[in-house]
Amino acid sequence: MKALILAAGFGTRLLPYTRTRPKPLFTLAGNPILGITIEKLMGMGCTEIIVNTHHLHGQIEAFIGNAGFGAPVQTRYEPCILDTGGAIKNVRDFMGASDFMVINADIVTDIDLESVWQFHCNGNWPATLVLHDRREFNKIAVDNQGFISGFMAGNDPEKPVNGSPLLAFTGIQVLSPAFFDHMPEKEVFSSIEVFENLAHKSGRVRAYVANAPYWEDMGTPAAYQRTALGFLALAAFESSDQDPKSVRIEPLAGDGSDRKWFRAKKGDRSLVISDHGICTDDPVCEIDSFISLGNHLHSKGIPVPRIIRHDRFSGMVALEDLGDTHLAAVIRSLTSKSRVKEWYCRVVDRLIDFSLKGIEGFDPAWAFQTPTYSRELILEKECAYFTEAFLKGYLNQSPPTELLLPAPEFEYIADQALTGACRGLMHRDFQSRNIMVKDGEIFFIDFQSARQGPLQYDLASLLIDPYVNLDMEIREEVLNHCVSALARRIDLDTEEFVRCFRHCCITRNLQILGAFSYLSMVKGKHHFKEYIPAALSTLKACIVYLEKEKIPTLNRVIAAL
Repeated sequence: MKALILAAGFGTRLLPYTRTRPKPLFTLAGNPILGITIEKLMGMGCTEIIVNTHHLHGQIEAFIGNAGFGAPVQTRYEPCILDTGGAIKNVRDFMGASDFMVINADIVTDIDLESVWQFHCNGNWPATLVLHDRREFNKIAVDNQGFISGFMAGNDPEKPVNGSPLLAFTGIQVLSPAFFDHMPEKEVFSSIEVFENLAHKSGRVRAYVANAPYWEDMGTPAAYQRTALGFLALAAFESSDQDPKSVRIEPLAGDGSDRKWFRAKKGDRSLVISDHGICTDDPVCEIDSFISLGNHLHSKGIPVPRIIRHDRFSGMVALEDLGDTHLAAVIRSLTSKSRVKEWYCRVVDRLIDFSLKGIEGFDPAWAFQTPTYSRELILEKECAYFTEAFLKGYLNQSPPTELLLPAPEFEYIADQALTGACRGLMHRDFQSRNIMVKDGEIFFIDFQSARQGPLQYDLASLLIDPYVNLDMEIREEVLNHCVSALARRIDLDTEEFVRCFRHCCITRNLQILGAFSYLSMVKGKHHFKEYIPAALSTLKACIVYLEKEKIPTLNRVIAAL
């Protein structure tokens, strides 16, 4: 048995990603779709396979050359793309006098190809098209004898053709050598043109109707994401049952980032999938940082979810399911200040481990943003963020020129936020919604932005978190607990540590106000607005610890808000 895989297309609906990678090499659970198709064909007895190529053909040829498949697989390059009919005509010499299968390189399905093959071979017609019911693609009519009677003209999938209901082409077909005799003289043409002529003249195009199969066309980013989620979940579950339909995918509420979160379920098992988006050819993508840091932290015994499986190109990571309870929810359920303090002290003890143990063996190359929390980052991503997104964007105020970069007051705050820093691994977004609680245990998530930086910044992020709006008295008590716990593990200048912490509270607070303003006003995530008053109140409370004469303009602006 021989087969042709159609892989020459441009993948225009998947731009811009197909500019640098051909669609057949998009991956599912780390395996290129083309490889999955080849293995499926070989599994049903295919002994020779040819793949037509055009767009980024060198990548496809290199993949096939390096894969080491168990059956001969060759490519045929089309200098000018020939369309589906022309591509089939172009491999007539390869197919010879045998029947052969043709399958699109961008589909994933559980349709039994061996049954399709036997169905065609047991009949006496030049072409068999595999169809199924998929409303958005239904365009082909089948008569009561099982032959194709027509193709839809227009875009109404509800409208019958020749009195017959419509079905969709799956991208799978089996052809006999006689099919070549019905092809036009021209080189570039669609196979649909041949099927239409055959159907109208002789009714000799047979339909093989698959009953509710799993079938996905990788033509759009949404379709690719949907399929990649299911395949990664299946691989992560490591179940003997590899039926994609057996996995249920549920979207989870996201946060301020562009990442998407899902829960995958199979039977009584579940896991969480983090979708960082398709990874380009950048040396370090966000998913790279997430995986490297996640594995590193887990190896250090730091409480983070275990990474089970990942697919770099799709940007998806399958993780241990920690449930849905954040620290914020736990704190809201408590009525005793002593219990609140107890929880925060437990979190701080683990934060110290995150910082001190996490920095051991940390490779700055893992960071996809900046490897350190630096003066430049503070000025651009926190101070300027505050003036541009909060003062100008949210409040519609014109910032004083003294607060436009370069701004000596912001430079002073940035310097002080780094002076006396207890340098370790800094989480960067250490707030209550990134701290999960499962079975009474604490876990940290969203660590992909970790870098070298002051422990004080993460401590500030935790204690001034507007999602909780912690009591000021408890903040100071937890700060003192952190100082005492840290002093038992390292040499610590308590006064310098606290001074750095006070300034980190300001830089973090500026970042929060900038971020919440941007997310609500620009990204349309309006629920962040409700936390801006708490963040502003905290900023006013925290700035009193700073030397007013060093920041007169900022102090005046904040007091007037």
